[in-house]
Amino acid sequence: MKNKLLWFLAVFTVSFYWASFAQNSSRDTLHKIEVKPKLKPYPVTPFKDTLFFIYNKVGSFSAENRAHAITEKIRKLYEDSFFEKDSILVVPSDLSQDIIYKNDFIIMSVLEADAKAENQTTAFIAKRNLNIIKKAVIYQNENYSLLPKRLGYTALLILIIGIILYVVGKIFNRIKLYILKNSDKYFKGVSYNNINFLSPQRQQSLLMRLYGFIKIAALIFIVYLSLPALFSIFPATENYTKTLLHWILSPAKSALMGFIRFLPSLVTIIVIIFIFKYAIKVIKFFFDEIKQENIKIDGFYSDWAMPTFNIIRLLLFAFMIVVIFPYLPGSDSPIFKGVSVFVGVLFSLGSSNAIANMVAGLVITYMRPFKIGDFIKIGDVSGEVIEKTALVTRIRTPKFEDITIPNSTVLSSTSTNFSANTKQNNNGLLIHTTVTIGYDVPWKDIHKALIDAALKTEMTEKEPTPFVLQTSLDDFYVSYQINVYTKEPTKQPRIYSSLHQNIQDSFNAAGIEIMSPHYSALRDGNTTTIPPDYLNDDYEPSFFNIKNKS
Repeated sequence: MKNKLLWFLAVFTVSFYWASFAQNSSRDTLHKIEVKPKLKPYPVTPFKDTLFFIYNKVGSFSAENRAHAITEKIRKLYEDSFFEKDSILVVPSDLSQDIIYKNDFIIMSVLEADAKAENQTTAFIAKRNLNIIKKAVIYQNENYSLLPKRLGYTALLILIIGIILYVVGKIFNRIKLYILKNSDKYFKGVSYNNINFLSPQRQQSLLMRLYGFIKIAALIFIVYLSLPALFSIFPATENYTKTLLHWILSPAKSALMGFIRFLPSLVTIIVIIFIFKYAIKVIKFFFDEIKQENIKIDGFYSDWAMPTFNIIRLLLFAFMIVVIFPYLPGSDSPIFKGVSVFVGVLFSLGSSNAIANMVAGLVITYMRPFKIGDFIKIGDVSGEVIEKTALVTRIRTPKFEDITIPNSTVLSSTSTNFSANTKQNNNGLLIHTTVTIGYDVPWKDIHKALIDAALKTEMTEKEPTPFVLQTSLDDFYVSYQINVYTKEPTKQPRIYSSLHQNIQDSFNAAGIEIMSPHYSALRDGNTTTIPPDYLNDDYEPSFFNIKNKS
């Protein structure tokens, strides 16, 4: 009986402790289940059906984002028209098992956390997902391949491009035909101030060349813009799309942004040009009034007006460029400054003679030694001034020879102006010539003959009356100088010729021999040298009277 009691106590004690242990174990299990968080799966569904799930995040990259990224990458494999199934591999790394396509395109990474979520190893899950992805892409390619569709798109796009090129070519041909038909209407040549820069034929030829260049550039531009569209159809050439667009859009964007940044400076430049333009107009109006002698300034001649205006205008333009220069794009560039200095040095070294002639031309303008139309003599050159420029002076001789003289030579030489006193209320130019007559002829007869000859000469002035000067008394003869006024200095050679003819006629009519300086020919000294037409019919030469003294 006692043994039974002991056995009963032992069984009760063991049962009690076993029940307590079981209860505690049950509570611990429930506690663990309640503490462990439940992970939400996110499906990877590139083609309607779910391929597998993603449970864990990686850093700040959530599980949902991972699933979406893997989905997009699998779709890219499907879009690859040249998909190679053997190029998908599992590559282990230190932290994960990576599924990679063609050694550089990582489709997904399987981490330890992903393996624990499915109570599998990373290698198992990576291999499983690899097979799933490969089978799914192959199935889609076999049943829903994009290659025929892409080839169709390519053919359609090429057709559209061909139609556009054909239409654009037709438009350009119509424009060319219209221009050629109306060439007489639109091509008048280019001229300014009687200077013909382009003939109508040359103008048409240049426009046709420009037309051809624009046509070729437009066609090339259309083809170039169509290439990105063609390359974007196939994933293998899609990267070229960005490259081609980058070649166009980057320079265009840079140019556009540069222009936008330049707009404030451009407005400033326009305002400066506007101010200087109207300032020059006001100054020109003032000098035009001086030129027309509506405004008179003591000591300032009217023919100085335009040269002075040109100098002031040049200085204003130079000052305007100095003001505008800092606003020009690239003005701060060292290269721009270097080129400016280089051009300045070349100009200084290569234009020393030109600058000397320009300065001389400026000095001559304000010295006023002659004007256009004056008959002058510079050095040994005589003629009419037909042109005065900043560099040279052109003279036309009486023989119609055009001679160009540098202004520096004009300034350093002595110039004679025969027209200075012929265009005003003066007597005119006094021309003169000299004859030498022996002492046996009375001077009064010689004066009368010379004055009569001068009065008969054309293009000379009758008032004031011509006069004679006896310039020297030489050993064998007297020098008589006839002076006559004329207002036709450009016709001096003809005037002198006519005066000499008239002197011969007057002296022959007056019975005066021109014995200048003396005769060296053998002749009958008693016979006169006057032509027979001027002698009387009863003329006989005189004889020597010889007397014999005894």
